[in-house]
Amino acid sequence: MAWLCAVMMLAITSLSAFIRLVNTGVGCTPWPACYGQLGTHATGGQQPGASQAAVATARAAHRVIASSSLVVILALLALALRRRLRQQGRHAAALLVLALFLAGLGAGARSSLLPAVTLGNLLAGLGMLVLSVRLARLPDATDSGTGASPLARWAWVALALAFVQAAFGAMVSSTHAGLSCPTWGVCDLSQASWQALNPWLAPAAGTSASHAGGALMHLLHRAAGLALLGFLAFMAWRAMRLDKPWVAAACVALPALQILLGLGLVAQQLPLGGTWAHNLMAALLLALLAVLTTARR
Repeated sequence: MAWLCAVMMLAITSLSAFIRLVNTGVGCTPWPACYGQLGTHATGGQQPGASQAAVATARAAHRVIASSSLVVILALLALALRRRLRQQGRHAAALLVLALFLAGLGAGARSSLLPAVTLGNLLAGLGMLVLSVRLARLPDATDSGTGASPLARWAWVALALAFVQAAFGAMVSSTHAGLSCPTWGVCDLSQASWQALNPWLAPAAGTSASHAGGALMHLLHRAAGLALLGFLAFMAWRAMRLDKPWVAAACVALPALQILLGLGLVAQQLPLGGTWAHNLMAALLLALLAVLTTARR
């Protein structure tokens, strides 16, 4: 049942990302003039990156899966309490708290443009994904098992770095800084401001995706990505020494694909499909690291 919850969390975060990106104006026409101007600021000639039917379907699916996941979470909590599984019970309780937080955030800040709202939605959703995966992997009371793998403690560090990277990515998206660094080696910080790091400061309507004020946030996102890549390369080396080649391959392949997607997004001017895939890849990487935090010898 916990794996079902994990799949539902992946679906919810993916659908939420799709809706958010479309509402922001990613993939809209005429690009880039329409970016950040959809909704109340839209004009007749501006079209979102996806059809209204696609967005409506995504919203409906998001509501249904989110409501169903609450039932699954309550069942997981009841099962853990009945079987007196303390660790599983704590994970299920944390899932319930985050689910209620997201429900309240969605009801109270549905149309908010504040980056803090995007951060709350994304990080809470990814946190629920991580908790679900860990819950599915935790041994039950009858499993004596073996000790934790040496990779597990390194996976916790990588997981923390991945959450920082995801937070920076959410800020890049919500502050319209996706193209503030137009090439890999170019980030003009001459107009950068520390205000770009303020999640309670909403971007002005019509802010361009290439505005120079977002360069600092974009640079931090890239720097965090490189730091995470380096640490995962170290984990891959450790995994090879422990004769776990699939772990090593995953620790190299997923972040490499994520970086290639990021570079492609800038080169292709933020296509909707690629930007959505970038979000999905981040979720899959976090799920992998959640699995590794429970790795056994």
